[in-house]
Amino acid sequence: MRNRNSRRITFVLLCLALLPISTLGRQLVLVLSQEDLKEAAADSTNLVDDPSDTGFDDFIDSEAKPDYVLDPGSWSPIFEPATAPQVHLEHEGAYYSSVSKIVKAYSRGDERAMEEAASEIEAAASAGHPHAQSILGFLYGMGIGRERSKAKSFLYHHFAAEGGNMQSKMALAYTYSRQEMHDKAVKLYAELAEVAINSFLISKDSPVIEPVRIHSGAEENKEALRKSRGEEDEDFQILEYQAQKGNAGAMYKIGIFYYFGLRGVRRDHTKALTWFLKAVEKGEARSMELLGEIYARGAGVERNFTKALEWLTLASKQQLFSAYNGLGYLYVKGYGVEKNYTKAKEYFEKAADNEEAGGFYNLGVMYLKGIGVKRDVKIASKYFITAFDAGQPKAFYQLAKMFHTGVGLKKNVPLASSLYKLVAERGPWSSLSRWALESYLRGDVGRAFLLYSRMAELGYEIAQSNAAWILDKYGERSMCLGESGICSDEERHQHSHALWWQASEQGNEHAALLIGDAYYYGRGTERDYDRAAEAYMHAKSQSNAQAMFNLGYMHEHGQGLPFDLHLAKRYYDQALEVDHAAKLPVTLALGSLWIRKNYANGILVNVIDSLPEVYPKVEAWVENVLMEEGNATILTLFVCLLTVLYLRERQRRHVAAAAGEVAFPHQLGEQGVPVIH
Repeated sequence: MRNRNSRRITFVLLCLALLPISTLGRQLVLVLSQEDLKEAAADSTNLVDDPSDTGFDDFIDSEAKPDYVLDPGSWSPIFEPATAPQVHLEHEGAYYSSVSKIVKAYSRGDERAMEEAASEIEAAASAGHPHAQSILGFLYGMGIGRERSKAKSFLYHHFAAEGGNMQSKMALAYTYSRQEMHDKAVKLYAELAEVAINSFLISKDSPVIEPVRIHSGAEENKEALRKSRGEEDEDFQILEYQAQKGNAGAMYKIGIFYYFGLRGVRRDHTKALTWFLKAVEKGEARSMELLGEIYARGAGVERNFTKALEWLTLASKQQLFSAYNGLGYLYVKGYGVEKNYTKAKEYFEKAADNEEAGGFYNLGVMYLKGIGVKRDVKIASKYFITAFDAGQPKAFYQLAKMFHTGVGLKKNVPLASSLYKLVAERGPWSSLSRWALESYLRGDVGRAFLLYSRMAELGYEIAQSNAAWILDKYGERSMCLGESGICSDEERHQHSHALWWQASEQGNEHAALLIGDAYYYGRGTERDYDRAAEAYMHAKSQSNAQAMFNLGYMHEHGQGLPFDLHLAKRYYDQALEVDHAAKLPVTLALGSLWIRKNYANGILVNVIDSLPEVYPKVEAWVENVLMEEGNATILTLFVCLLTVLYLRERQRRHVAAAAGEVAFPHQLGEQGVPVIH
């Protein structure tokens, strides 16, 4: 038992599991003891052998850069051509022409066009083009126009990653993490996380723009989709109308939508700048801080640190405490002012004193690196954990680095890899999600599926479930292209099964439930009760009532799990506790258990056990015989006739009963109760 005086610090890892292949999909609470929060070497000021000092500037430059710069080979010139200069398009013209052909071919389900585009990509890949190699790795991984081959997919992604393709590095890192090769995964995720945080803000926390889950269980997520229609959304149009009429708050919100690309609105820093300037003229103080960010990062304008300082100073005077982080950043970097670590620390402390997460993070960096203060890794750890607790994304990166190197925190490579992954997934390659959603909302399901499939390969759980759902929901209309044309039913089942499986590994309970059903019923795979039980256990660990019920049923019948009526009852009861809507099926199941326990060899048990075989036959008979158009019409007329006869007979009996009461009143007592002689 640990010492009672042992110091513990608890913080929540949002949407994170300790291991990449974890059975937990809920929030995870990590308890760190004094052993975990170990102190650095006795002479903590000695940086010579510090493994955390990689030369990376923890106070990042934060210059706004387009996707095609941060993510070489990005598809942004295809989906957002205005963001890429003509020179870049001409330099990579052949590559982008081939990728554009792939996108269009998939959108139309054009087999010939896909084969032509895939051949062009293969030729470029053979010539050593890294971005073409990345696309070819994707085609082999998905079996699009090529025989599906994990080995070839890995090989081409490896070549592409060596050539600097970031998306292939994401794909490799995810592959390594699934295979629990954490030492290899952590190196790639660390590099990718560094690229991602270069797009983070210097004062405010950037909003976490999660990919939209287009489905809720088996149904389309209509509410989420309604809120993602961008400028076509009715709420956005009302807000824009209010802004045009001079509402300062509406102006600020419109600027936020354009600056971050929220709710399906395309990022447009120039439009954001325009709205923020208009809002400031109307006295909207919050816009001042964003204007400081824009000029400090050069987002849509030329970088101007003097203007950045002016706007951030004005914002801080309006009690916008996060602006102190921006001011401290300017002083620690010496941008627009003389470098002054003491003043920077004062600004960071003001932000922290007002519970601004960025203030804690920045102080942590100063103590970690000994910038203007005596280096103290222990104090740095405390600040980073506090910032992490408040959801500061850059703190994820610092804690990952500390777990990775064992500086300040006990070395934990799997956890470091998972934390790096959370940061890396916010990198510029996440734009794939925005383009996929736009395609889906326009009704271009094939293009949406292609883009979600590319993201799925990079390890995004939401993209994996979205791509799988599109296959299940739309079937042939998903425009799925396989090895030699439109996907067969078998190919679609295999793709869907693989995608749901990957999503289930990352904590998606609906995916785990579907995988369990696939193995239980033999849908798209061989029937395997043991693997079905494993998948249901996975979903059950996330408090899924359906999974609990299924596990109870399997214990009741000894399928994939030991025959155990007591455990079966426990799972049935748990299902009802989690979801009260399960009362009817649980009541019936408990009745079945009672019969099985008290009449083990009776005919009722045989009847219950035969239901799974009888039901499909009855269902098929109803569908093939009763629901045939002519038979259905006759059946409907017959039911109507029976209903009329029943109602007439019921009316006749009521009339007869009323007549009897009038004829024999002496047989009733004072309260109308029959008197028995």
